[in-house]
Amino acid sequence: MSAIEIRNLSKSFGLVRAVNDVSFTVEAGSVTGYLGPNGAGKTTTLRSLLGLVTPDTGEALVNGRRYTSLTHPLTEVGAVLEATSFHPGRTARNHLRIMCSAAGLPPGRADEALETVGLADAAGKRVGGFSLGMRQRLALASALLGEPKIFILDEPANGLDPSGIQWLRGFLRHLAHERGAAVLVSSHVLSEVEQTVDNVVIIARGRLVRQGTLAELTQNGDSAVRVRTTADFRPALEAAGARVQEVEPGLLRVYGLDAEAIGQLALDHRVLITEVTQERSDLQQVFLELTEETQATVEGVR
Repeated sequence: MSAIEIRNLSKSFGLVRAVNDVSFTVEAGSVTGYLGPNGAGKTTTLRSLLGLVTPDTGEALVNGRRYTSLTHPLTEVGAVLEATSFHPGRTARNHLRIMCSAAGLPPGRADEALETVGLADAAGKRVGGFSLGMRQRLALASALLGEPKIFILDEPANGLDPSGIQWLRGFLRHLAHERGAAVLVSSHVLSEVEQTVDNVVIIARGRLVRQGTLAELTQNGDSAVRVRTTADFRPALEAAGARVQEVEPGLLRVYGLDAEAIGQLALDHRVLITEVTQERSDLQQVFLELTEETQATVEGVR
């Protein structure tokens, strides 16, 4: 049984189809990135998992059950959907102690969680004076209180400074790889996700676009070669079967030919090239290609 299961999930709001027949799983001991443009349906999926939205069809399960059926949810699932739902007049410690009391947890867990997320020095400060980054850390502390083995996090890096993002990256990997937790992270910060996750699920316009390991998605993409030249090299490249994208005047991105073939072609046509750089197919490139393809397909059906 998977820690998190999304089975044929669909949800509409009026005439808007927010999520359309989406299915994927998240396993224990891994970090899964749930990626998509704004409005793709990511938050609706996560809210369905947490019982905040009732799907039209399909199921969203944690440990094989609906979240609303869990007897002690805080000890099974740690969730962060937004970092703004705090009483501004309460201190960070009191906010967490109230949560502990409601969940039947020892009050000492509040200080332990604050220490874990680096807010021990701010435990007695009122939340109203916290920066967005501090609120994000407090939200993560809330998710840690019950020491769960499943984490559902919506844009957890939002508001964090570079050192905070680096800390979060290591922290999520620690949860998954050392504590055996299942971590589902929704994000649009692709460069950061690429350094954190093991698996990727990409959604666009409510539809599942691709899922797999990070290595599968980045290694199997259509790699490119950057070519810089002062000559009109594009016709020769296209005649040789390459697909060419002009990044800027004099700089081309070439698909379908490797660097050696491009160099030989330049020699044959007496074209001076000043740069030939092999680009790897990173997550951002794959993400843009897949979501643009999905958008074009959906618009073509209309």
